[in-house]
Amino acid sequence: MNLRLTLLTAGRVLRQIRGDHRTVALMIVVPCVLIGLLAWIFNATPFVFDHIGPALLGVFPFVVMFIVTSVATLRERTSGTLERLLTTRIGKGDFMAGYALAFGFMAVVQALVATGFAVWVCGLDVAGPIWLLVVVAVADAVLGTALGLLASGFARTEFQAVQFMPAFVLPQFLLCGLLVARDALPDVLRWVSDALPLSYAVDAMKTITATSDALGDVGKDLVVIVGWIALALVLGSLTLRRRTP
Repeated sequence: MNLRLTLLTAGRVLRQIRGDHRTVALMIVVPCVLIGLLAWIFNATPFVFDHIGPALLGVFPFVVMFIVTSVATLRERTSGTLERLLTTRIGKGDFMAGYALAFGFMAVVQALVATGFAVWVCGLDVAGPIWLLVVVAVADAVLGTALGLLASGFARTEFQAVQFMPAFVLPQFLLCGLLVARDALPDVLRWVSDALPLSYAVDAMKTITATSDALGDVGKDLVVIVGWIALALVLGSLTLRRRTP
């Protein structure tokens, strides 16, 4: 990997994102709208919003970044841009790291805006530190980016990339402990849940919600999430080809 080429790739992606106002709105505005809608639904029972709001603060950015990244990366593949880039000095690692860096920057912006909106506009009450809530939200968004990069390697059209969301995202959403406590799941499903990264993201958010001294437990969850991010990026780089099939 070459740091200069990685930064050049990240800069190119950020310039493309800046010119696509709909994508920027999808990444920054949509999570806030969804969180605001949830707070409005539970306006009469704010303790419910305080219970599930932090978990969804991690789920919404994860889903949005997965969709945006998978479609944007696939567009690079199908348009021939990736094929042309790989004929230059840019390596697969530079491409993947550049994309991860660019969308990681957007994830930071997204997490700051969404967390600030949830806490200071919607009145989300958490026992743990707000900065830790932001860190976990960023990690969740970057996880969605990494899995989106991986999923793009198995799609041939943008429609197929969107179709991968049920395969990559919905099983994690159903088994992450948001709908049913993971301890209450059947044994097989609990084992599957233990292997999925979104489970640890939701666990971390729940810990921050309930505990003022949450750094130790959340740190363990973050290690798993970061491990999944690294694994997805490595596997995603293996799907890059110098010739588009």
